[in-house]
Amino acid sequence: MSPSPDHGNSRREIATGRFSRLIEHARSGALVRGVRGRPAVLVEVVVLLLGFLLFTRLHAAAGKDVASATANALTLQSVERALHVDIEQMANEWLTEHPTLIQPAVYYYRLYYVVLVGVLLWVFIWHADVYIKVRRTLLAMIALVLPVFWALPMSPPRFALPGVVDIVAEYDILKSHTSQGIGNGQNLYSAMPSLHVGWSAWCAYAVWSALRVSHPRLALLPWVFPLVMAANVLVTGNHYVLDIVGSGVLLVAAIAAASMWGRLAERGRRARPGIRTQDRTLSGPRR
Repeated sequence: MSPSPDHGNSRREIATGRFSRLIEHARSGALVRGVRGRPAVLVEVVVLLLGFLLFTRLHAAAGKDVASATANALTLQSVERALHVDIEQMANEWLTEHPTLIQPAVYYYRLYYVVLVGVLLWVFIWHADVYIKVRRTLLAMIALVLPVFWALPMSPPRFALPGVVDIVAEYDILKSHTSQGIGNGQNLYSAMPSLHVGWSAWCAYAVWSALRVSHPRLALLPWVFPLVMAANVLVTGNHYVLDIVGSGVLLVAAIAAASMWGRLAERGRRARPGIRTQDRTLSGPRR
């Protein structure tokens, strides 16, 4: 006796319903719980958005004393002269003499945020094994740099060096690069360290961390990004040489802080064996 068409349709509907529930379960698990070593999407989005929102607010409120920022800039210039690395004005003059490079320099200065977000997504999706480490490093950079901005306000070369042309202000593609004396919620006196260089260096570090084992030579290529950014912030009059050095110090300190953070987190997990045993019991025996 052949099965009726209704019976076949019912089986297909049951199978379709089970498949739909499986997909929904997978989606909800990925959003609110980690999947295959990758942290929960929703948790990561919330953590990162809150981190950057808090940073933006505190950065905008950091030291804005113009007199202190100018005095600190003059001191920094004296140190650079003593070290024979005071090349900011010469670099800026070079860019003004090559007008065809000005607009690309402004785009490079402005659009690095796109690279930052892209690297975060790329590591999260394709290299979950290093994502937590590099995300911790990024958050550590935010936490470590804010006290510096508060304690050491610094006027950038475009304000503190006579004759330096404010390239980004004149050719800004976003029309939001504030000139001196016009406030719109930005902090204009946080030149030390350069976060343009710092976060560009973080992007290189994240990609390098993901590729250094499987593609060691290719893993070196991303470091070109912060090197070009370092040249960019000099020629556009936004940072000093020692600001760039400070960015390197910030990244190294953040990597060390993230490593310590990871060790403490691992120690905390090992101190909770009961929770892990309970998880295994609830999930059933492994096959």
